[in-house]
Amino acid sequence: MKEQTFLNIINPFKDKIYRLALRLLTSKEAAQDATQDVIIKLWKQSDKINDYANVEAFAMTVTKNYCYDQLKLKQNNNLRIVHTNYDNNEISGQRQLELKDEMQWINEILKTLPEQQQAIFQLRDVEQYEFEEICKIMNMKNTAVRVALSRARKKIKESLIKQHSYGIG
Repeated sequence: MKEQTFLNIINPFKDKIYRLALRLLTSKEAAQDATQDVIIKLWKQSDKINDYANVEAFAMTVTKNYCYDQLKLKQNNNLRIVHTNYDNNEISGQRQLELKDEMQWINEILKTLPEQQQAIFQLRDVEQYEFEEICKIMNMKNTAVRVALSRARKKIKESLIKQHSYGIG
């Protein structure tokens, strides 16, 4: 496969690879490294890439596995989540601060979730993957994915309610 053909296949979902790596590794630098390493792995398998029914799902699976391996290798407990997804010039300064604060709380809550729940939350609620795709990526049954997502959402909701009720009083 030619390099340009490969890049044309990979480029549409390269940012999703990065965002999943960022969610799991929680460091911009580690996520950038992971993205590059995953793309290199995919390039090395480029002669087989057309054999996959869904190249994007395969790439996300490779990303998930790579990140899990990195976490096991390095025990990356000291890395931190940093998101800047809310740069919208139409939102007032006050609202931007509120959104930033809310994202920080959500990210702190996400850190307390098991890695599997973090990944499923990222894939479904951030990346908007369908359950069928998440099942393939995570190598899980549909029911298990739904339960894990439900638990993650419940934990986030309960923690946010608890935080807001303490913040008011």
